[in-house]
Amino acid sequence: MPRTKQPKPKEKIVHVSGKRKRAIARATLKKGAGIIKINSIPLDIYGNEFIRMRLNEPLMLAGDLASQVNIKVNVCGGGFQSQAEAARLAIAKGLVEFFKDAELKKKYLAYDRHLLIADDRQTEPQKPCRSSARRGKQTSKR
Repeated sequence: MPRTKQPKPKEKIVHVSGKRKRAIARATLKKGAGIIKINSIPLDIYGNEFIRMRLNEPLMLAGDLASQVNIKVNVCGGGFQSQAEAARLAIAKGLVEFFKDAELKKKYLAYDRHLLIADDRQTEPQKPCRSSARRGKQTSKR
């Protein structure tokens, strides 16, 4: 009689994305030891200190839940500040979705609404025959 293989239980993986201006961050969360990498760079050495503090906010609010998952974030587009905001949004959304924790969601919304809800403001496009988006320089008729 042939031996049948038992199917492996699937590992829980969560994919989420966050946006800010032109920056797009895609985060993947899976069970692990709390390793966080942004564009394959560990969070401890990524960017400057202010950026690291912004990226640490959702992790600090989550407490020991954040140490139970490995987070891998890919960010592209925009400037370094927008990339940090997009990554921060993706991390927070991922933690809420991974743990399905309503208390954590309330905590994030009370601390900063933009941890879970994207800031959809964009820069206004430049108009033709002008060097800026808004009104042009006043000209004298005479």
